[in-house]
Amino acid sequence: MDILLASVFCVVTAPLWALTALAIRLDSPGPIFYRQERVGRFGKVFTLLKFRSMVVDAERETGPVWASRNDPRRTRVGRIIRKLGIDEFPQFFNVLRGEMSVVGPRPERSHFVHRFRRDIPGYSDRLCVLPGITGRAQVKHKYDESIDDVRRKLGFDLEYVQNPSLIADLLIIINTALIIVTGKGKF
Repeated sequence: MDILLASVFCVVTAPLWALTALAIRLDSPGPIFYRQERVGRFGKVFTLLKFRSMVVDAERETGPVWASRNDPRRTRVGRIIRKLGIDEFPQFFNVLRGEMSVVGPRPERSHFVHRFRRDIPGYSDRLCVLPGITGRAQVKHKYDESIDDVRRKLGFDLEYVQNPSLIADLLIIINTALIIVTGKGKF
């Protein structure tokens, strides 16, 4: 199902990919795509792909930090593509490569995974499934701004991991689309 969804999505949205790439190229210097190591299923590290929405070397002075909804490091085009979720589109290639699923817990960076495994009991349990482009935690909770946000999201992730179903996946996909279009989900 993931391969079918990702293939159809990539074909249908190809013109938008081209426009996005052109807009990024014209807006700010640097690459069109952003690559970052993330921790996937069973702790395997993979390279996540996104359209670049921030300035180059955004963490040069701070080291790893969470992105925020109104992150000042975003470019002009980055603000738009993040609001519309377009920055996430290249992750469908991660799905086609078998590194991710369309739905599942969001993959996190190694720096944060090590910290969360140490500080949050049960955090490793979310690594028993493929990470997703979207997930229950993304439609039920806001951006992470604190360790408490991570704990709350872990509850949603573990509900998903413990009760997998095609219906749940479809509801998460529909709610993700509703959030992008309207700013509010119905889940």
